[in-house]
Amino acid sequence: MRGLTKEYVIRRLFMYVLTIWLGSTLIFLIPRLVPGDPIAAMVTRMQQQAGYVENSAEIIAAWRARFGLDAPLSIQYLRFLRNSVTLDLGYSLTQFPTKVTEQISKSLPWTIGLLALATVISFILGNTIGALMAWRRTPRAVKSLLPLSLTFTSVPFFMLGILLLYVFAFGLKWFPVGGGYGRGVTMGLNLEFIGSALYHAVLPALAIIISSMGFWALGMRGMMITTAGEDYMVLADAKALTPARIFWGYGVRNSILPQVTALALALGGIVGGAVLVEYIFSYPGMGYLLYQGIVNNDYTIIQGVVFILILTTATAVLILDLLYPFVDPRISYQRR
Repeated sequence: MRGLTKEYVIRRLFMYVLTIWLGSTLIFLIPRLVPGDPIAAMVTRMQQQAGYVENSAEIIAAWRARFGLDAPLSIQYLRFLRNSVTLDLGYSLTQFPTKVTEQISKSLPWTIGLLALATVISFILGNTIGALMAWRRTPRAVKSLLPLSLTFTSVPFFMLGILLLYVFAFGLKWFPVGGGYGRGVTMGLNLEFIGSALYHAVLPALAIIISSMGFWALGMRGMMITTAGEDYMVLADAKALTPARIFWGYGVRNSILPQVTALALALGGIVGGAVLVEYIFSYPGMGYLLYQGIVNNDYTIIQGVVFILILTTATAVLILDLLYPFVDPRISYQRR
């Protein structure tokens, strides 16, 4: 393989496994360091709803034994590692007998559909704006307007989401307040459901796009400024190539590689969801599922969602690292 060596691939695979193991260990320990018992909290909620739960102490003990929480921490850890390897993430503590994998499989498509599309749109718009800001042939009127598109870059996702919700949902009533699709709509591959899902995704997607495209724009602007003085740009200009060809074929093409790296990492991490955005819009994605797990102190939900996030991000980094020599021939892992 061009630019790759067997030793480097083995070393990267080792680091890949080590990263997942360390991340999994942390997500096992952190929820257990939080004060409180998830089983006792669940029984307490039952008491608040029913007024009284008979033999609550026996119920707590039985459920702790059912979920293996009565075992020593070391035994729980070994069981967790075994289940993680087999992707058997266990049962939800608060939604028993629903499995964690079942809840994730329901939430993951919503998050991928929302965040993947929003991230790609933000990437395209942001990089185009950043490249135009640095391109010396961009008309002055356009250059003066482009920074206005980055006004909301410093505003967090959730704050912009609240603003959009207030203006377009509560004020103008152009979009729904929340949810993934309308009431009475049957889920499935039909035009009614797809249209309703897209309609409900507009505001959360806009919150993500408007807030994040400035990140791409600023990075691309810096790379384009660096590229502008390169010899191949001067040569392309001397050959009297069209401005569009110089801009896209020489400027953007040679500046985009670091941005593609960041895009791969962003796409690898989207399964974690935009927690606060999904919560504000009651969007049924992974972020909202993780929020529910944290609020309810549901160990298995927290572990399952974060483990999938670690796995996908580490995989994206590994694939990107191994593909680098094919994307850019200048990159080589062979010893010289």
